[in-house]
Amino acid sequence: MASVSSKRKKTAPTMLDVAATAGVSVATVSAFVNGTVPVSAELRGRIEQAIRSIGYKRNAIARSLKMGTTKTIGLVIADITNPFFTDVTSVIQDVLHRSGYAVMLCCTDEDPAVQDEQISLLLDRMVDGLIIAPAGDDHALERMLSGADIPIVLIDRICGGINADAVVLDNQRAVQDAINYLISLGHRRIGYISGSLDTSTGIGRLAGYKAALESAGIPISDDLIRFGNFRERDAYNAAIQLLVQSDRPSALFSANNLMVIGVMKAIRDTGLRCPDDISVSSFDDFPWADVFQPNLTTIAQPVQTIGEQAARLILGRIAHRGDQPPQRIVLSGRLMIRDSCRPVSDSLLDPESAWNGAPHPWFPHAKE
Repeated sequence: MASVSSKRKKTAPTMLDVAATAGVSVATVSAFVNGTVPVSAELRGRIEQAIRSIGYKRNAIARSLKMGTTKTIGLVIADITNPFFTDVTSVIQDVLHRSGYAVMLCCTDEDPAVQDEQISLLLDRMVDGLIIAPAGDDHALERMLSGADIPIVLIDRICGGINADAVVLDNQRAVQDAINYLISLGHRRIGYISGSLDTSTGIGRLAGYKAALESAGIPISDDLIRFGNFRERDAYNAAIQLLVQSDRPSALFSANNLMVIGVMKAIRDTGLRCPDDISVSSFDDFPWADVFQPNLTTIAQPVQTIGEQAARLILGRIAHRGDQPPQRIVLSGRLMIRDSCRPVSDSLLDPESAWNGAPHPWFPHAKE
């Protein structure tokens, strides 16, 4: 009868095995493998020989020893269910794949604690660079990345304490344009469903809403601002709060595409109709925006450009390490005017501000 020990699978070699074979400490092996501390040429040769002889993570380690690279980029996104992030991920992966790099994808689910764990994991995997859409302005993230000796590119969002390349949208300007459009239709009570103010996107988009109202001389009312935290369910509840007001808004703006789904459900469940009873506009265009009934008026982000620029920035930093200052690429959104917004009733309109369906000076492409 075979012994229990003989049935056990042979375990994979560990750093302890490498250290014993090379005649060095585990700490020295770890420093060599992770590149955290310089190792002398003599010790490096012994460790390399030990790794080869016992087959310790042979494929990945052998490649790293020879090339000095894992040919892997860590990509950390905030919400994999958001079409914006899935589209950007597809573009980034395509560009990096054509350059011989694999992508290790992580999703934080808008949770800074999960974000910190995942970035730590990616750093342990010795990725050659990180592309991150931060879940929040997190001090732990700043400390972690400040000690990471690899290129970093931020997308969609920035963190004030992280000195890195970034590809972002001019969120304030984009939302300001969308609210200006609603104002041009005669709307004065415009409800706003905001994302989290722990993110630069949430802050910038809310600032655009307020700037548009201020420019038009419309008072900013906290009663018209609710927080959906970039989530469909939260946005549904926020929209319900606005729609049941006795003096409900004549238009709603949603700060992202997931939240507008919750907004449209809330309109349906309160027995209202869009755009007959209330106009709706949203940040982020998405594939089914023109399938909704009515077709949704949205702000389209240049997803292809965002993904391409982020991938090229990280590849450029890997190829040309140096002290060049970080680049911040700021792109513009485009207002896609469809059918979900309508002028308010004539009785509520200021005759001088009424929109008659002709191209507006702000929006020459008044209809898509």
